[in-house]
Amino acid sequence: MLPFLTETNRAAFTGVRFKARPEDFIVEEIPQYAPGGAGTHAYFWIEKRGMNTHDLARRLAKALGKRDRDAGIAGLKDAQAVTRQWISFEHVAPERLATLDLGPNARVLEVSRHGNKLKMGHLKGNRFVIRLRTDGSRELLAAAARETLGLLQAKGVPNYFGAQRFGRDANNAALGRMLVQGNEAGFMQAAAQAGTPPPRARDGKFRNLMVNAFQSELFNQVLSRRMPDLGKLQAGDLAVLHRNGAAFKVEDEAAAAKEQPRADSFEISPSGPLYGPKTPLAEGAPGTVEREVLAASGVELEDFGRPEAERQPGARRPLRIPLLEAPETSVDEEGVVLKFALPSGAYATVVLRELLGDADA
Repeated sequence: MLPFLTETNRAAFTGVRFKARPEDFIVEEIPQYAPGGAGTHAYFWIEKRGMNTHDLARRLAKALGKRDRDAGIAGLKDAQAVTRQWISFEHVAPERLATLDLGPNARVLEVSRHGNKLKMGHLKGNRFVIRLRTDGSRELLAAAARETLGLLQAKGVPNYFGAQRFGRDANNAALGRMLVQGNEAGFMQAAAQAGTPPPRARDGKFRNLMVNAFQSELFNQVLSRRMPDLGKLQAGDLAVLHRNGAAFKVEDEAAAAKEQPRADSFEISPSGPLYGPKTPLAEGAPGTVEREVLAASGVELEDFGRPEAERQPGARRPLRIPLLEAPETSVDEEGVVLKFALPSGAYATVVLRELLGDADA
């Protein structure tokens, strides 16, 4: 059970439902840049529902006579939602654009062009519109949601990895640990018991996902031990600049006091480790937490560099993230509508968890 940042009156959220319909969870990509309007790459702004991003890309590739791997994608979007995002393909004849048929669950809203392929990570963030349905008071629910979102805007959102990172049965991290430990036989046996066919269990991308889940679990543990003062710098911290991910060491208490105004304005934040052989660890009290979590996991930094673990180098990740836009809360005839935006790599389910608690988020 991971601690919460806010002290929400969750009684107001009892019986609340979300994702009752795809239209209750809308995600719109916020591009890192807009297509320039000219170039050899066609950019498709597509709306889909009930379909994951890879399935959408395959469907678009087939309609254009392209290979699946030719698709350019900036980020992956939830299947159980209405989502809008850019997908690119190079050398698409203009006459093909008028004949696209993606089926009843997807449509092209806009087409543009650009000089290069869209790549994973070319994404500023995502904008969410989420409807909460209730049989109780919508006004009471809206007031509680408005209060919690206001606190998250002021303090930042805990940068936990969401439950979807760990798989439907929440066993991805355990599989990843086996790979990091070099336990190939144990991993193959456990994967088979979980219903993963041997060819997929040997696939590098699948293994990478499992090890990433283990790294994510350990990061969540570090983050949980830094709650609730995620924006407070400590001596020994490795602070991260939100604009580019660069990290620097906070040498001592005087440096922490000097840099704190930058943290208060969300220019920087304390960070935690995605463990790996190239991951620098913090010093002082923050470093003690990071080393204790690693020691309790039964592995060492160098173990993440094993070939079985797909040679993960490691990285640093901010402990909190800012809301990119001022959140909005409104009431309509069907429920309470929340609007907020998060940076790329952050989970809307973490925001919902602060509202709904663990049972429903």
